[in-house]
Amino acid sequence: MAKMEVKTSLLDNMIGVGDMVLLEPLNEETFINNLKKRFDHNEIYTYIGSVVISVNPYRSLPIYSPEKVEDYRNRNFYELSPHIFALSDEAYRSLRDQDKDQCILITGESGAGKTEASKLVMSYVAAVCGKGAEVNQVKEQLLQSNPVLEAFGNAKTVRNDNSSRFGKYMDIEFDFKGDPLGGVISNYLLEKSRVVKQPRGERNFHVFYQLLSGASEELLNKLKLERDFSRYNYLSLDSAKVNGVDDAANFRTVRNAMQIVGFMDHEAESVLEVVAAVLKLGNIEFKPESRVNGLDESKIKDKNELKEICELTGIDQSVLERAFSFRTVEAKQEKVSTTLNVAQAYYARDALAKNLYSRLFSWLVNRINESIKAQTKVRKKVMGVLDIYGFEIFEDNSFEQFIINYCNEKLQQIFIELTLKEEQEEYIREDIEWTHIDYFNNAIICDLIENNTNGILAMLDEECLRPGTVTDETFLEKLNQVCATHQHFESRMSKCSRFLNDTTLPHSCFRIQHYAGKVLYQVEGFVDKNNDLLYRDLSQAMWKASHALIKSLFPEGNPTKINLKRPPTAGSQFKASVATLMKNLQTKNPNYIRCIKPNDKKAAHIFSEALVCHQIRYLGLLENVRVRRAGYAFRQAYEPCLERYKMLCKQTWPHWKGPARSGVEVLFNELEIPVEEYSFGRSKIFIRNPRTLFKLEDLRKQRLEDLATLIQKIYRGWKCRTHFLLMKKSQIVIAAWYRRYAQLKRYQQIKSSALVIQSYIRGWKARKILRELKHQKRCQEAVTTIAAYWHGTQVRREYRKFFRANAGKKIYEFTLQRIVQKYFLEMKKKMPSLSPIDKNWPSRPYLFLDSTHKELKRIFHLWRCKKYRDQFTDQQKLIYEEKLEASELFKDKKALYPSSVGQPFQGAYLEINKNPKYKKLKDAIEEKIIIAEVVNKINRANGKSTSRIFLLTNNNLLLADQKSGQIKSEVPLVDVTKVSMSSQNDGFFAVHLKEGSEAASKGDFLFSSDHLIEMATKLYRTTLSQTKQKLNIEISDEFLVQFRQDKVCVKFIQGNQKNGSVPTCKRKNNRLLEVAVP
Repeated sequence: MAKMEVKTSLLDNMIGVGDMVLLEPLNEETFINNLKKRFDHNEIYTYIGSVVISVNPYRSLPIYSPEKVEDYRNRNFYELSPHIFALSDEAYRSLRDQDKDQCILITGESGAGKTEASKLVMSYVAAVCGKGAEVNQVKEQLLQSNPVLEAFGNAKTVRNDNSSRFGKYMDIEFDFKGDPLGGVISNYLLEKSRVVKQPRGERNFHVFYQLLSGASEELLNKLKLERDFSRYNYLSLDSAKVNGVDDAANFRTVRNAMQIVGFMDHEAESVLEVVAAVLKLGNIEFKPESRVNGLDESKIKDKNELKEICELTGIDQSVLERAFSFRTVEAKQEKVSTTLNVAQAYYARDALAKNLYSRLFSWLVNRINESIKAQTKVRKKVMGVLDIYGFEIFEDNSFEQFIINYCNEKLQQIFIELTLKEEQEEYIREDIEWTHIDYFNNAIICDLIENNTNGILAMLDEECLRPGTVTDETFLEKLNQVCATHQHFESRMSKCSRFLNDTTLPHSCFRIQHYAGKVLYQVEGFVDKNNDLLYRDLSQAMWKASHALIKSLFPEGNPTKINLKRPPTAGSQFKASVATLMKNLQTKNPNYIRCIKPNDKKAAHIFSEALVCHQIRYLGLLENVRVRRAGYAFRQAYEPCLERYKMLCKQTWPHWKGPARSGVEVLFNELEIPVEEYSFGRSKIFIRNPRTLFKLEDLRKQRLEDLATLIQKIYRGWKCRTHFLLMKKSQIVIAAWYRRYAQLKRYQQIKSSALVIQSYIRGWKARKILRELKHQKRCQEAVTTIAAYWHGTQVRREYRKFFRANAGKKIYEFTLQRIVQKYFLEMKKKMPSLSPIDKNWPSRPYLFLDSTHKELKRIFHLWRCKKYRDQFTDQQKLIYEEKLEASELFKDKKALYPSSVGQPFQGAYLEINKNPKYKKLKDAIEEKIIIAEVVNKINRANGKSTSRIFLLTNNNLLLADQKSGQIKSEVPLVDVTKVSMSSQNDGFFAVHLKEGSEAASKGDFLFSSDHLIEMATKLYRTTLSQTKQKLNIEISDEFLVQFRQDKVCVKFIQGNQKNGSVPTCKRKNNRLLEVAVP
């Protein structure tokens, strides 16, 4: 049976208010109190309509389990308590079912949990989309891109141990089924100044510490690094170790993630080499040196670090050293080379380190995009996830904060526009009258910054490109001239008199009134950071590197592609990127997650109201609520509305038969709710004031209590009535069973009594019969005993007459029987072992048992031989049969035989089936090979020997060349007539062939082999098996062989051999062949 689905609502068991739109009264204090109340009860998510507010708990909560994923899957947005999974599911279902591209905008200040929120969104989408090997691989690659980018783009700050120091926008692409196909990542404004300098209490990017902590000693030696952090000037030491962070384990995670994403081993090694080079650049130090012409110049103090950098990157040491000491300026056809003083050399070093790292980061993003991009060209649905730095207000705000806050102004602008647009579209869709909503439009602030003629960025670019002396002070003067009258710009040096005596506004600063509040910017460093210059000498030195990755990072260093145009400034690049991002976001349906940091201590259970208030103001959350509830504060589809409140009206309870809208109209008329408090849309009911909704909730709560009381009353009555009927039925059943039991017991007592009486009567009768039978038996026994005694007396009288005549014979037979019995018992104790070769046998004790003793020995030997044979396998029996056959053929006839007894017959000595050398020979033979051995074939003409492969099959005898494996001769076994050999200790034998046969054209064969006995035996048995005729085995020291037309005598003689104990063969004449045997 399927599990019943319980319909719930955002309003059920609500802690505080789950949707800020319903908050009454609405002000900053109630807003913060509601967030705090929910935070204290581990409710970290709260809605503002469709916007999710996320408060960082700084600890793990059990609300992201697979069970929670299933709870929010395919559920209405307001059906369950607020959760990031609800927004993720809403966005995914809109993309999958309605074919609407989605974007999820995650904003908030550093440490508010933006990165974690983006991971949760991606993990939820990965969990609910399709399955399959290819889909799982895409999901795994998308998820594993996060650890790589976090290692190279995140760092510890005073506010966050894992702060994203770059903006990331990921487009996840899906097919028509909603399965992920791939993705594209865009990065914005990496904080590359962190590479060379970090504020107190902060760290450089994670990858530097992970590499030094987690790399093996072999890898560190290869990268020319040491594990000690203090050896590197670019690494801050006061916060090198972070509590709860295992850099070594994270390094292994990053390496594994790079492998999953698709980085090749050499690519990963190249990336680490670039990271090592950046680290070692910080250790290069310069010393001043005066030239003859009075100009200051710099020299490198210790060239060892420079040498190691050049070895890592493959750059000529002299080229890089010159690039740190000189700067070449080109203008049209002229080149001017100037020396760099110590300060300029340090600037060049840091500029190179920053550029090298930032370009490496951009290369990583592009490389990840190559791996995760969709492989198919079908139409795709897109879900974008924007994880970008939030609004920043520090004690010292510089160019980076200015750019970041400009981006947040643009995001706030698009947020207000899209929120109002979405609200207006819903009103039009539901046929509800739209009323204009007044709100603060921050377009005036965006224009102050990005205006192409008199915007701050345009003036900063103009100042950077202006000839002459350009400083941060001249830039501030320009701002004071152009922006003095702007209502959102403040400067002590401007023409506006109201700021002349403002002591909170230093002379070298300007202040902008952003939508989130006023921010004071220090003008120092604006020009340099916007220029972001890297001397052309350094670019060209990097391009000359033999390191492929470094060379690809500096294409402008190619001398053949020198571009004298000034590169675009950092501000203009970022402005163009933001414009592209805004254009992209406007084409998608937006979903918002506003992240809030509850305290600056990164500790759980602490809620700082002042800090949260500050974030609520600059995130514009109160204004968001006011925009949302400017028309109607709450809206709900007719079906769930009727389902929730139908118990408040008798006409709609318990079931309404008719359209849901009609039911809601009847319900609201019955409750006498003022008409101006609600409106009916096409598919939803719109409620203007939250008080009306809370009134409905109070009525529903009271009605539920009344219904619960009614249900309890009916249930108790039903329970008592059911209990009574059950007791009544039970009483009847018990009475019936008792009467049955009583009658059964009475019957058993009567039956038992009858059986006792019967048993006594039968016992009396039986005892009476027993006494009679005993008397009869005693009488019969007495008669039998008397008769026996009488017959015994008669027999003894007759036996006495013959006793003396037969006594000797009886005694002899008895004595003989006892002797034989004793003999067998002693033999049983003295039996020899069961080995057939055991010759021991007990001696006979009596001479008359001699024949019996021998026969018993023979029988026992035959029996133990049979027992021994029964242990043999079929293969062993075959071997012993061959050995037995050899014994019958050669024992006491051939002197070589005794030495062959202990040697097993193997047959296939060459292992033709396993040796690839004989593959051709194996393919040519289709029959089973019985013998495969190398023999010496005696030449018929001169008696010299030649090695040949001797092969015996079931039907043929074959000779093959030992080197090539080519078959030289093939003789059918039916043509073999006889085998001749000497009686001496040699391996010569002759194979005689049938005269007139095709194989006998050249005559008989004469061979020499180390396995003569085995070969002759197997040839004999095979011939007998195939031809049913015994092969003639001739053993003689002289025998005739047929060589072509001549008969030659083979004679064996005793002689001394020159080559030791090896027999030799020599042809004496046409009729004689002598074999000298030792």
